[in-house]
Amino acid sequence: MSLLGNEPDPNAVVQRLQVATNTHDIDAIVACFAPDYRNETPAHPARNFVGNEQVRRNWMQILAAIPDVSTEIVAAVASGNMVWTEWEHRGTRRDGTAHLMRGVVVFGIADGLIASARFFLEPVEQAGGDVDSAVRGQVNVRMES
Repeated sequence: MSLLGNEPDPNAVVQRLQVATNTHDIDAIVACFAPDYRNETPAHPARNFVGNEQVRRNWMQILAAIPDVSTEIVAAVASGNMVWTEWEHRGTRRDGTAHLMRGVVVFGIADGLIASARFFLEPVEQAGGDVDSAVRGQVNVRMES
């Protein structure tokens, strides 16, 4: 999958996705993705999937649960047919609690559509320990008093 000739700018494809999500147009969202779209979630491999119909199901749930969801592309850089993006998703869930996700999505673009993504977008943890406790938790180290 390479970007050759008159294929659209890969950044424009990702920007089209952002516009579609911010207007809550489910058909426009799905139209950004190839029918055989491949999503990889390296930190949660059981969440990997293939197909834009799963994209439709995901976004139908998101739009129903967070009716005011909005997205921002914080930063983006393209290299060939790949676009590295940093996203922020905000909104309010139906129960009144805040929704906030941040992270990176690396898109593969082919024929003007999103053909693949490596998805690193996660809910923001507002509470929790500092960096020392996070590192200890990752390596299971107990600090002696």
